[in-house]
Amino acid sequence: MHFIARTFAAVITAVVPGLVLPGLVVAQSTPARVPLSLEQIIAGSTLTGTAPSSPIWSPDSKAVAFLWNDRAQPARSLWLVERGGTMPRRLLPASTTARVSEFVWTPDGSAIVFVQRDSLWRVNVATAAQTSLLADGGELSELAVSPSGATLSFLRDGDLWLLPLAGDSPSRGSPTRATNVAVAPIGSIPLGTYYGRDVEIGGATWSGPSPSYAWSPDSRTIAVHYVDRRGVPRFSMPYYLGDTVQMNTLRRGAPGQANEVRKIGLLDVGARTLSMVELPDSSSTRVVNAAWSLTGTLMIDRESDDAIDRTIHVLTAAAPTPRVAWRDHRDTRVYNDIASAWSADGRSIVLTGDLDDRYRLYRVVPGDTSPVMLTPGPHDVAGAGIPRAGTGSIDYVSSSPRPSERHVFRVSARGDVPQQLTTRAGTHTPFVSPDGRSIALLSSSDTQPTELYLLDVRAGATERRITASTTPAFARVPWIAPQYLNIKNGSDTLPLRIRVFLPPNIDSTKHYPVLFGPAYSNTVRNRWGGLNGMLQQYLALEKGYIVVQVDVRGSTGYGRAFREKFLMDWGGGDLDDLESAVTYMKSQPFVDASRFGIWGSSYGGTLTVYSLLKKPGLFQAGVAGAAATDPYLFGSDDVAIVRRPQSHPATFTRGALQYAGNLRDHLLLIHGMQDDVVPFSSAVELAEEFMKQGKDFDFAFAPAATHGWTQRPYYAAYLLRKLVAHFDRYLGPGPR
Repeated sequence: MHFIARTFAAVITAVVPGLVLPGLVVAQSTPARVPLSLEQIIAGSTLTGTAPSSPIWSPDSKAVAFLWNDRAQPARSLWLVERGGTMPRRLLPASTTARVSEFVWTPDGSAIVFVQRDSLWRVNVATAAQTSLLADGGELSELAVSPSGATLSFLRDGDLWLLPLAGDSPSRGSPTRATNVAVAPIGSIPLGTYYGRDVEIGGATWSGPSPSYAWSPDSRTIAVHYVDRRGVPRFSMPYYLGDTVQMNTLRRGAPGQANEVRKIGLLDVGARTLSMVELPDSSSTRVVNAAWSLTGTLMIDRESDDAIDRTIHVLTAAAPTPRVAWRDHRDTRVYNDIASAWSADGRSIVLTGDLDDRYRLYRVVPGDTSPVMLTPGPHDVAGAGIPRAGTGSIDYVSSSPRPSERHVFRVSARGDVPQQLTTRAGTHTPFVSPDGRSIALLSSSDTQPTELYLLDVRAGATERRITASTTPAFARVPWIAPQYLNIKNGSDTLPLRIRVFLPPNIDSTKHYPVLFGPAYSNTVRNRWGGLNGMLQQYLALEKGYIVVQVDVRGSTGYGRAFREKFLMDWGGGDLDDLESAVTYMKSQPFVDASRFGIWGSSYGGTLTVYSLLKKPGLFQAGVAGAAATDPYLFGSDDVAIVRRPQSHPATFTRGALQYAGNLRDHLLLIHGMQDDVVPFSSAVELAEEFMKQGKDFDFAFAPAATHGWTQRPYYAAYLLRKLVAHFDRYLGPGPR
């Protein structure tokens, strides 16, 4: 189910013709438009092009390399833009169409090593001359170069490999397998989130942005993330698309069952020996971060799977016994948006934590019990702080000044008043230059897909756009800018934030149907929504639906109390939040109170099913994709919201089957038969109970779809047409 995400909304007050209302503005006219189709949405790149990704600064801060395709083709190539420039240049020949999957700068900044077609190459930045380093190397990932510049490292076949680098000449020697821990998967069908090797060096099943390994500053030791799944229960699903029916078998745990072991090991590069750092509870604790300071101290930041406990240990390669640097405990936590980084001088740790009502940056010297707060409220920090060498300043992303957006700020290490750096409305992900004077940004908004920008950190500077990815067809669609509103929550003292897409040329004398979706937490944010966002636009532009999203409890950006109301209460108070938004929308004179629908996937599917079963008549139609309705089948990460049946048995009595007899509205279930996050069996059990109760409902499935059932274009085409047809049939598009 995995409910993590983050967002929020802003206040708008306006006058609707003929009436004074507390929010929505009815536009009176729009220019002629070009129709938007489901086929365009599913194809994606025919409209939005291919967004830039993975910007990485050169070591001297003079240029940014990134992956991009300027012709709306899926295969990204390697591009470069100078710090002061606006025109990017392609580093590889235009005739090269093979996808570059990842890359890394050499420490001297003269070259870039990249992966293309399972081969390793090096390109000289000045001359564009290419050198083959490794042909047909298999599936390579997680490239890195040792700080000394002598060795290239990467993951392959579940282990860490090392390859010597030698100037601009081909490397001397072959890659060597530096670790030998990998154990093959137990299954043979490579589908699903939980499919993976039984043992490997790499990321956990539910892992964050932390690296799979990290070089020490002296290049003599590598800290590796070791994952052992052999204690996790086997889980099987029938797979029908082979010559005969097969069982797709993988390792998947549920709340209360054994989870994978996650440890940090220390690889002695010279001796090729691997020793594990022994820490407690390795099968119930995730590694948030493992990072070396510039002075050679390793930080291991860990959090319990239920999010209650967080502990940071430190050690050195010479003294590998870990000692506690800082710890925190709170029983009421849910999914936790935490991070950490070393300060620029390596003497303290900059951590992101929820020690009071908001996520903030703190500075803690190992051994201190009281971290120093660096960022103010009432706003939340998102992700890790980025300390800058030589300046003492720290860059970070915050929900300030509006909870519907994410902006980049800079604060001193003393915690002075932060300076907002980004100016464009939207959501920004920063990549700060080593000298701290410039920032590369991946930025998007409700009506603009992700593009690359550069920003000089100086007074009066604004973002310079570097890439233009969208196609001419994109500009001919009159994309709707949604309205952000605060509304009254009937069941809580905290206001609710909603986002509303109004159809063009809306006639306030007529009555329009309303669709809530895709329902989820953390949806009310000014950012490009991808396929889901374009589906919202299609439903409003072409079908005449008003589309609404609600930041239900559990969302980030509104304080700890609102976020933690979600603990063990999914399908409870969050339904009251939806009902409050329905009540508000029904108060609008141009809304048809008899035509309300809801859709969503994963937790959004859960909201859909529980809304129809526990609040009959609130919505007249719903489409529930991959709905998690049986807590005993929740995933290994979901202990953060349901805890465990051994300790909290009452939580596990909240399954949907007991409410099946309440169904009176029109429900369509959508599910992938190879969904291992929310198993297909949970949808089958619900369908069986509906049939026993004599209920009418619809069911659409995709034979090889996993949890993301729109990932294959032909599944997306079939199932999204089903979704739209369901609402058209039972609600009717457009005004009456």
